[in-house]
Amino acid sequence: MKKINDIPIKLLLLLPADAIHRFKVGNFKKSLRYAPLTLTYLAALIPDDINVDLRILDEGVESLSSLQFEPDLVGMSVMTGTAPRAYYLSEKFREKGAKVVLGGVHPTLLPDEAKKYGDSVVVGFGERSFPQLLYDFLRNDLKQTYIDTEDLPYDKIPIPRRDLLNRRNYITVNTMMATRGCPNNCKFCAVPHVWKHHFFRRPIPDIINEIQQFKDKKVIFIDVNLLEDDDYTRRLLKALLDLKLKWVGLSNTKPLFNPEVFSLIVKSGCKGLLIGFESIMEGSLSGINKKFSNVNKYTELLKKLHDNGIRVNGTFLFGTDNDTLDIFEKTVEFVDRVKIDLPRYSVFTPYPGTPVFRELESQGRILEYNWAMYDVEHVVFKPKNMTPEELQEGLHWAWNQTYRTGSIFRRLSGTFSIFHYMLFANFGYKFYAKKLPGYTREVMLEGGMI
Repeated sequence: MKKINDIPIKLLLLLPADAIHRFKVGNFKKSLRYAPLTLTYLAALIPDDINVDLRILDEGVESLSSLQFEPDLVGMSVMTGTAPRAYYLSEKFREKGAKVVLGGVHPTLLPDEAKKYGDSVVVGFGERSFPQLLYDFLRNDLKQTYIDTEDLPYDKIPIPRRDLLNRRNYITVNTMMATRGCPNNCKFCAVPHVWKHHFFRRPIPDIINEIQQFKDKKVIFIDVNLLEDDDYTRRLLKALLDLKLKWVGLSNTKPLFNPEVFSLIVKSGCKGLLIGFESIMEGSLSGINKKFSNVNKYTELLKKLHDNGIRVNGTFLFGTDNDTLDIFEKTVEFVDRVKIDLPRYSVFTPYPGTPVFRELESQGRILEYNWAMYDVEHVVFKPKNMTPEELQEGLHWAWNQTYRTGSIFRRLSGTFSIFHYMLFANFGYKFYAKKLPGYTREVMLEGGMI
């Protein structure tokens, strides 16, 4: 195809990382990393008639200092916790004459803030706006804001450019997405507010076509709530049956109590699920609008999953208004007792631009306005039933108790060879837990510097 520009655009697509997750600076091991979709997805959206000299860089696995490239245009996907880093880098690139485009969750929630730091801001979907942005850049007519909150343009969803990734940097590059958004309204989650409570479903034939292009039949679905829609879930899982996959994904507990759906989950090749348990206390779940989780059935559910060869990455959230100081010990005891294979802990984090942030701010409970601290591992608000210091210390204690060597082997006993990936992932988190207290506010804020 004839190109409309003779001189290629020098384009850098960049995924900034905070101090904890950045290459070399951070403490997040390769055993915990799978390839993000953002960079390869944006690369696939570049129109065929535009001549581009492209580089992609994920700061989680590669240092920006290694980049031998002077871009004309930089596109960054920004989360709240990486916003200060992105703004800092934007300033540096603009000083060298590059134009900078900021998109992703944080600019979608706070576009007016993002406009102060970039030449252009992308709000919402990128399927239509990103190609248009590139055409505008060529015409020297870059708009300050590109907003696309219409229905997802299914006919424009490309297959990500996984060929651009260095496979050695990740445990797998076979990451993909079948759905976007979430219809639920969990109080701690920004997703419903980014996607306006919509739940978008990709056409199943497109998903199957993408999977069939993988070199091996192992897939990680990174959807925040893959199994939410009962009818769509059934049709998707039935379509996966003939592929003989081994797949993992994210889910809440609701679909796992449906016998027909659970049977299809097992038969379709599910080998692992990240499940947002969030709390072992009914009152805490109710307080964060997650009443659909049933604490009384957690033990039964874990046994059923393990009996069917499905490993569990269980996530738990501390600091809700119903939590008291005994929540840490009770949660750690539960995790050990039911043998959650790969536990993960975080603190309640009210993301800016969401109703819960505005609610806590009106109550005078927001303590931190530097977004670098909004990484779900640092306390940024005043809890109701404990001090911020007690919440932070309780989080660190839970991480370290759960990732003692004895706890790891007890949780994995009887289910895994010591050479299994899950063991390496546990020791990856053991390293993470040990180093986490060292990421103080000073370190996190300095993390904005190269």
